[in-house]
Amino acid sequence: MEQTAVLSALGLSKRYRRGGPWALREVNLAVPAGSVTAIVGPNGAGKSTLIRSWMSFERPTAGRVLVDGIDPWSHRSEALARVGYVPQSASLYRDLTVSDHVDLAAILRRGFDRSLAVRRLAALAILPKQRAGDLSGGQQAQLALALALGTRAPVLLLDEPLASLDPLARRDFLTLLAEVVRDEERTAFLSSHIVTDVEQVADRLVILSVGRIMLDQDVAAARATHRIVVAAGVLPSNTIGVFAGPSGEQLALFDAAGSPLGRPATLEEIVLGYLAAGRATEAAATGWAA
Repeated sequence: MEQTAVLSALGLSKRYRRGGPWALREVNLAVPAGSVTAIVGPNGAGKSTLIRSWMSFERPTAGRVLVDGIDPWSHRSEALARVGYVPQSASLYRDLTVSDHVDLAAILRRGFDRSLAVRRLAALAILPKQRAGDLSGGQQAQLALALALGTRAPVLLLDEPLASLDPLARRDFLTLLAEVVRDEERTAFLSSHIVTDVEQVADRLVILSVGRIMLDQDVAAARATHRIVVAAGVLPSNTIGVFAGPSGEQLALFDAAGSPLGRPATLEEIVLGYLAAGRATEAAATGWAA
């Protein structure tokens, strides 16, 4: 049965000034309902631009985006009512307390689940009377995450929300995220640089580099169809990218379902191989290719 896309990008292109570089170029993407989709890419790849386009913070230069079938530029309030959003830097009011933020969210967002947000914050020992400005970076991120979950929005857009969290806090949040998506039939789109985060929760992987999608595939399928060989001598004809292994050896990622060559690629190696391919494409375009 075909899954319904709750987040779509249709020929999406974006650049910030006339004649400038493209932040996104002809991106086509359909995020299926009920999934946890992780998007991975280097800084400047366009991950935040894509997420901000769904939030109607960035107007497409060409193409369009849809949230649950709704154009956020034509029907902003209707589209954003379906989204819980956490930006890279938590958007909090420094002089308001944690409790003030929960109260404000309950006023501004219809259907806000105060008890869910409070339970999450209590479990993290974040005190209600603490001012947001006095919280650590990790605590601020946790407050923003709790507020997003409290919206009960069917779509969660999470733009690098885990960067300032310690490993245990990341694990706790990702476990909760997986439970929320599974039990409440929500959809999550998670931007992260940390491949272990992707492995823990994501069932779909998107790799973005130089403003273009390099891979958009189920995690299980990606593992099944990519293999690794040591990059010595003649490489397989369908080599995707070459990168340094942990011991300094050069490894080649290639697309070869059922091939006896090499060994199965790890998820990290799949990401590294496609990012290496994106870097080579960028270098060739700028004239710096070796």
